[in-house]
Amino acid sequence: MAAHPPLLDQHLCFKLYSTSLKMTQLYKPMLSALNLTYPQYLVMVVLWEQEGLGIKDVAQRLQQHSGSITPLVKRLEAEGYLLRSRDPNDERNRVLSLTQAGQDLRAEGVRISKAIAHACNISHADLMQMAGSLDRLNKTLGA
Repeated sequence: MAAHPPLLDQHLCFKLYSTSLKMTQLYKPMLSALNLTYPQYLVMVVLWEQEGLGIKDVAQRLQQHSGSITPLVKRLEAEGYLLRSRDPNDERNRVLSLTQAGQDLRAEGVRISKAIAHACNISHADLMQMAGSLDRLNKTLGA
């Protein structure tokens, strides 16, 4: 008798994929009101945590290639949320700093985070456990 592959609902990759799509769709209307895409929002989240990072640093934090971050940063600069300046230690790198509008946007980021947490309807303990499990999986797959 031939072995059967696992059912769709038994595939972890499908659970991650479908959940990720739903999460991104949840963000979409809130972010579009700010004229941000989800990837642009993630760049802003990194800069709200720590300003003065280079594009390479932001890319590393987001586990992306710097070439995919540069267009996001250029669009955020065009929106007036950040400024790019030359890194004195590396002429090829750009250092990112928030404008006043980018700093002011942080309050909207807090509002969005609260709305997402409310929509997820899980306890803080469950959230921390799930985040820890996903971090371990991410690290294992990245090894």
